[in-house]
Amino acid sequence: MSDGISDDAEDVVGVLTERIEARFGMDMDQLKAAVAAAPTANPDATDVVKWHGLLTEAQSVLDRAEDDLLAALDTQPSEVDDPTMGLAHRVNAAVTARDGRALVVRWLLDPDAPGKKDLAAERLARLRPRTGPAVQTSAPHRPMGAPTPTAASAWRAGRTVR
Repeated sequence: MSDGISDDAEDVVGVLTERIEARFGMDMDQLKAAVAAAPTANPDATDVVKWHGLLTEAQSVLDRAEDDLLAALDTQPSEVDDPTMGLAHRVNAAVTARDGRALVVRWLLDPDAPGKKDLAAERLARLRPRTGPAVQTSAPHRPMGAPTPTAASAWRAGRTVR
């Protein structure tokens, strides 16, 4: 990866964690606690914490896959068998997942990233989870004998109320 992030797995998570901490002015534990206490207060922080968690999870999966592959390779003669090749594919998939999540975190941290200041950014903002229902889910309370909204609208418009 570019931007000072090496291919060393520990560096990817470490560098991004440092960038997150610098951006929000607190360490990850404090940021996670702040987001847990008020998840809607700062949607950017909430997104970064979510994706950082997914990144660290992917890193753990990658670490386990690499350990399994190394253990299998230690028992192999000169030629690699199919189960060991399966482990190698698992490592490749884990690297891909980790790197993809790292890219998302980097994008979230970059205020000038493509798609953040245009129509795509507006669409993305609309996809964020809502804090409540998008529409009213129960009928409004009306006193007995009050006109229905349709009748009231017709009355205001000067039309006959049926």
